[in-house]
Amino acid sequence: MYLESHALALRTPRMATSIVSVETREVVRCEYCRLMQYRTSNSLCRKCHRPLDIEEPVYLAPRLVTSQPVPVSGGAGMQVAGQVRELRRARHLSQRQLAGRMLVPRTYISKIENGKAIPTLGSLERLANALGVEVRQLVRDERSCREEEVTSILSDPFLAEVAELLPHLDSLHRTLFFGAVRDAATGRRRTA
Repeated sequence: MYLESHALALRTPRMATSIVSVETREVVRCEYCRLMQYRTSNSLCRKCHRPLDIEEPVYLAPRLVTSQPVPVSGGAGMQVAGQVRELRRARHLSQRQLAGRMLVPRTYISKIENGKAIPTLGSLERLANALGVEVRQLVRDERSCREEEVTSILSDPFLAEVAELLPHLDSLHRTLFFGAVRDAATGRRRTA
């Protein structure tokens, strides 16, 4: 009996126990082709290759217009990030296409645009070449951007005249003026 059980024990492989980590994965439905699937690393549908996250349009509520300066947050990295994202989108490039032009991983472009990585001078030069701009356009500060915007706005005679009159308006009239301009631009009519 002892020999039989010992022989059986030798033939039976020992089972090792180990702790296994089970990762939870997000299940999503594609709004276009309605395919249920696990979220992919690039957040594109496996079937139709469209984005799985559809951003809802943002409707701006009326707000009080004041002459207070808008606070600027972030340092130099955020300024470069905003410029890179703005220039990439203006040229209708995806992060992957821009990364291909620079010969870097797509995640590097994502990190730059999110302010998680600040490119070196060499990377800035390659980035500028890939976007077809000069390096100074990527690193210009908010003050120079604002000065350029003000100059371009005031070059329009109508806007220059409005800018001269704005300091004479109180906050209520500024808000009413802003609402009327917004409504005229979007084609809505106010009913009294």
